[in-house]
Order: sequence, then C-alpha cells, then structure tokens
Amino acid sequence: MRKLVAEKLGRLVSNAGGQIRRGFASAAPLASESPPLKKTVLYDFHVENGAKMVPFAGWSMPLLYKDTILNSTLNCRQNGSLFDVSHMCGLTLKGKDAIPFLETLVVGDIAGLSDGSCSLSAFTNEKGGTIDDTVITKVKDGHVYLVVNAGCRDKDLAHIGKHLEAYKSKGKDVSSHVHDERSLLALQGPLAASTLQHLVKEDLSKVYFGNFRILSVNGAECFITRTGYTGEDGFEISVPSEHALELAKALLEKSEGKILLTGLGARDSLRLEAGLCLYGHDMDDNTSVVEAGVAWTIGKRRRAEGGFLGADVILKQLKEGVSRKRVGMISEGAPARAHCPIYNASDEVIGEVTSGGFSPCLKKNIAMGYVSTGNHKEGTPISVAVRDKKNAGVITKMPFVPAKYHKKP
Repeated sequence: MRKLVAEKLGRLVSNAGGQIRRGFASAAPLASESPPLKKTVLYDFHVENGAKMVPFAGWSMPLLYKDTILNSTLNCRQNGSLFDVSHMCGLTLKGKDAIPFLETLVVGDIAGLSDGSCSLSAFTNEKGGTIDDTVITKVKDGHVYLVVNAGCRDKDLAHIGKHLEAYKSKGKDVSSHVHDERSLLALQGPLAASTLQHLVKEDLSKVYFGNFRILSVNGAECFITRTGYTGEDGFEISVPSEHALELAKALLEKSEGKILLTGLGARDSLRLEAGLCLYGHDMDDNTSVVEAGVAWTIGKRRRAEGGFLGADVILKQLKEGVSRKRVGMISEGAPARAHCPIYNASDEVIGEVTSGGFSPCLKKNIAMGYVSTGNHKEGTPISVAVRDKKNAGVITKMPFVPAKYHKKP
C-alpha cells in the first residue's frame, strides 16, 4: 500500500507540478532534457533516513520517509513535523524606497505592518491575475524579507528585477539580495514551540502568529517566522546552509523522537485540510485574489489607493463581485482530483476541482475548486465526476480542519 501511494503521489508531483508550500505552492513539469536536479544541503540526510526522493520544481525532494503519508499527516497534527523547504526562494529588499517599490507589485499594505511582522500577499499582473503568492515580512522601515515559491522563482525574480531596474532608474533607493546562502526549515505541529524553545533564549510564548525575529538558534543566526503551511502552530526557520544539518538534527533530538522528518506528500494533505491554496492549481496567472477567496490580503489603504498591477480589475471585482468563487467540498466515492467537473442538482456543470484527496484526519474525501457564483453557498448539494462516475457531494466551509495558530490574546 505504501509503495502504491508513493508511486501515485510521485507521478502527481513529477507530472502535475505544484510547489507545495506554507500558504500556497507551484511547480512546472520537468522536461526530459531538463538540467540535473538541484539538491538541498540536507539531501544525503534525507536519503539516510529512508526518504523516497522525487523531482519537484527542478529539485530532488523527499516525498515521504519510512512511514506512510497518512501516518505522517496525523503525526504532524498530534506531535509535529520537520520539513526541508530549502528549494523555496528567500529575498531581501533594502533601502528607503524598498517598501514603496514592493507595493507597486503586491496587493498588501506592507507599510502598515508593524516592525517584525508578516502577512500573506500576492504578486499580480496587469489583468488582475496572480503571478505568485508570497509571505512578506516588514523587518523594519527600509528592510523587507519575503519568500516565494520554488516553481515560480525564475519568473518572480525576472518580474521583480524588470520593475526594480525601471524604479531605480528614477533615482530610487532600493537594493535586492537573493538568499541562496541560506536553507529553509519548517517546524510544524503542537510540539514545535516547546522543541524550538530548547535552542533559543527568547521566550517563544510571546512570539505570536505572523511575528518575525532574527535569533540565535543552536548557535546560528536565523530568521524565524511564526507561520506555516499546515494549519498548525509552527515556525519557518531560515538558517545559514552550513548550519542547516546540525539544526535539523538538534530539532529532531530535542523532540525526543516525536517530531518526524516529513515529505511533500503529507505537506500537501496538511495544506489541503487547512484549506490553503496551491499555486499553479488553486491560483494562477488568470485567477485573482478575489476569486480565490483571499481578498483579505488587500489592505484597506490599498483598496482606497490602488497603485499595484491590475488594481483597476481587482478593485472593480471587490465592488461588483466575481463570476466564480473558490469553495471547499466533501464528496463520496473516489477522491476528486484536479480538473474533475462539478455539477449542480440539475446536472449542469458549474465548475471544476483544483485540488483534492483523502483527508487522513477526517477520514473522508475533501477538495477545493471553483464554482459559479450562486452555487458557492455552504450546504449546496453537488456531484463530482471522477473517472466518468458522478459522486454525491456538498459545498462546505474551509478550513476542513480548524487552524491552531498561536495568536496574541
């Protein structure tokens, strides 16, 4: 069974693409003439621990380890998981014009963030579509740190670089640095904070969801963000690559064997249960943040002022509505997968699934997708066609599994 699941998910990751990430994700299919796969500094460590490695966004990444994806998903919710997400791209912008520049490209009110805090945001295009999602941290005025998806790295950096060059030509003060010298670990689950606390001096109970700190962790200067892509409490830790292996081992040791190395397979199950978008599936260049149900990322000031690419389209959508909306659904029969058509009670096609699978925690099939406005309300009966068989289902709220973020009282 484990082998069968691994093979199926291996084909999904290799062929369908999708950079599985904290808030969203994306990847492109790998062509046969593609260059050799990149390896994170933890590659040998993954192999030594029994990882099944698969091609993913140009990298060789662990799909799963010695346990099943189902058990790994449950362990993250019950104890914790350690993910290597070093394939993702960290980027710093500095200078007195760094924030005004970034706000020409993203929908968020970055200037309005408190120092040392972050928010999910999105790069948009002129049509109002989404180039990529990103978590953006305002370290302080004139200093911004962000992380973008591995599968979108090249287009994101080209997009940022093109606009940055034009912006600087006007005499603006902003510089950029890609953190290829760092690795990124995601520590997620109920034991994440107590485990990390062993390796830092700062009281982590006072570091809340969305907070950012630069701390010494196990002797290395790290960027710590209390966030994740599982719906659980946790941290993303940017660590100098020469210290990544030592840190990974220390985190596993301090958990006394309860936090486990976890691969992309469980990461996808966890983010789906959390109702989080997967870039390239649930969001893309032709999907707006309004359609995707994440219009909350558009700050109040940005709604009033605009000033980002595609603002005319997006602000009009906010005012007049959209023709389709992202929804969650639960269905019977075989699990729904991307592109499965969705029907209403009158047997009319009203949309299609963008992500779906079996929920290890709920023990039922869950999915998300887009349906025409009017068919999006919770409790609406639907059917989903899987391999030409229509299975009964119902529109439901997301997240499917309640989030457990450590928020300020």
